[in-house]
Amino acid sequence: MDNTIADYNCALSRREFLTASALLAAAATLPGCKTPADEHESDIIIDIHQHVAYMGRTDEALLAHQITMGVSKTILLPAGRPVVSAATHDGASNGLEARCAGNEACYRFARMHRRNYLFGANEVPDLPDAIVEIEKYLKRGGVIIAEQKFGVECDSAGMQRVYELAAHYRVPVLMHWQYKRFNYGLERFYKMLEKYPNTTFIGHAQTWWANIDKNNKDDQTNLYPKGKVAAGGITDRYLSDYPNIYGDLSAGSGLNAMTRDEDHARGFLERHQDKLVYGSDCNDSVGSGTAC
Repeated sequence: MDNTIADYNCALSRREFLTASALLAAAATLPGCKTPADEHESDIIIDIHQHVAYMGRTDEALLAHQITMGVSKTILLPAGRPVVSAATHDGASNGLEARCAGNEACYRFARMHRRNYLFGANEVPDLPDAIVEIEKYLKRGGVIIAEQKFGVECDSAGMQRVYELAAHYRVPVLMHWQYKRFNYGLERFYKMLEKYPNTTFIGHAQTWWANIDKNNKDDQTNLYPKGKVAAGGITDRYLSDYPNIYGDLSAGSGLNAMTRDEDHARGFLERHQDKLVYGSDCNDSVGSGTAC
């Protein structure tokens, strides 16, 4: 995988890209993402997207991974509880489809490593007690509702209750957009952005990042499109037109979006620098090189 990107007319190494992304990012302005007063801004990397037990990774490996990456603050995103339902594809996508741990594990990990780790709150949104479960961990100090990665309509009743809760607690909702798999209806999500102006949303994953390209609207099945990007895709427009939505640069989808067309990426970063947050969302135990 190509781990470089042209930005400001120079080629950045992967490590430099992480630092640049963190400085461009709005993570420090999001609720719950305050940075330590004793650190200089230029030294801070906030990773808003990591998981406990990600594909079986040990806690020790996660700690070592984040240290190797040079991350100052990490936000742990839990899975919902394991259930057999349409929202979890009859259980196939439990654990965020990546064997990730749930609320209690993330909470305990963050409590044990308070200086460098924060935690989110999550639940399968169409469960009857979903809001009660999410609120339980927000009251304990959760800083985000995430990762919302379930097979539901983006404007379903359950999701709208989540949006209302997020506004009440002034925490963002991070959503994994994947065509016909997770969070359906990106093309009509503007209605939710308008209906819930006091809710902060963060877009993430394949369909979110594929749609920086205006031409992608004709083939949503291509989750990792390559080649030149035509500005003005759904994602580009949402970031431009709505103050309450941000973009999570994490994972292969974010990397692909920034490396497939470096000329477009340069303009995209300049245009949306206050709307982009850095996340890693990598499940390796290395923290560097092609494995990461």
